[in-house]
Amino acid sequence: MKLISWNVNGLRAAVKKGFLDFFREIDADFFCIQETKMQEGQLELDLPGYEQFWNSAVKKGYSGTAVFAKHKPQNAIYGLGIEEHDQEGRVITLEYDSFYLTTCYTPNSQRGLARLDYRMGWDDAFRAFLGDLRAHKPVIVCGDLNVAHQEIDLKNPDTNRKNAGFTDEERHKFTELLDSGFIDTFRHFYPDKTDAYTWWSYFSNARERNIGWRIDYFLVSEELKENLKDALIHDQVFGSDHCPVELQLEGQALTQFDE
Repeated sequence: MKLISWNVNGLRAAVKKGFLDFFREIDADFFCIQETKMQEGQLELDLPGYEQFWNSAVKKGYSGTAVFAKHKPQNAIYGLGIEEHDQEGRVITLEYDSFYLTTCYTPNSQRGLARLDYRMGWDDAFRAFLGDLRAHKPVIVCGDLNVAHQEIDLKNPDTNRKNAGFTDEERHKFTELLDSGFIDTFRHFYPDKTDAYTWWSYFSNARERNIGWRIDYFLVSEELKENLKDALIHDQVFGSDHCPVELQLEGQALTQFDE
């Protein structure tokens, strides 16, 4: 089973930059996107064989998530069920017989850490939400989680310690999430791999120089550890300031669907 997650930084823009070529070429079972920056219906996507699920922000042209799935879910859940956190279209969860799939666009703490307090509350609420799901069945989590967890996950850790995405507070919350029973799948396979990033600033030719951050993830709850096959970063795919990440899973119980 193949899953893709990609922060497209505006889907309408990404479609003009080759999004559909990659979508068709990769032929994923599940294709999750973050930062759609649109309302459902503003773009007609013809994706034969896929069910489409959209969660848009109340504010137009901002945030938003979508999932394109080859397999019809038993249920679709939009948001966290908390009004304070459900205004920006940041979470979609699909329920299947043997797992949940959740995609998330985690709020950025912003310049000057203006939104750090809100982010701390979000991280606690999201961890609790995933814990509630996991009480019923295993969980796959993907998305732009807006944190580089360890120093190995960004090019310049020393100069970014007080910047959004690498504060001690954000990193600690991510550690708490992993400690609650989740696996960072890329580090599971490649614990010591350096210069592996998923986001680059548009400034100073950062992408060409590979001065980046790894802030896009696939996590799985520990029950799925034996189902892990590989985790990949498609850093040669362009069209956004992020690149797609991929998770491959195996195991008959996971890959059988009620069609």
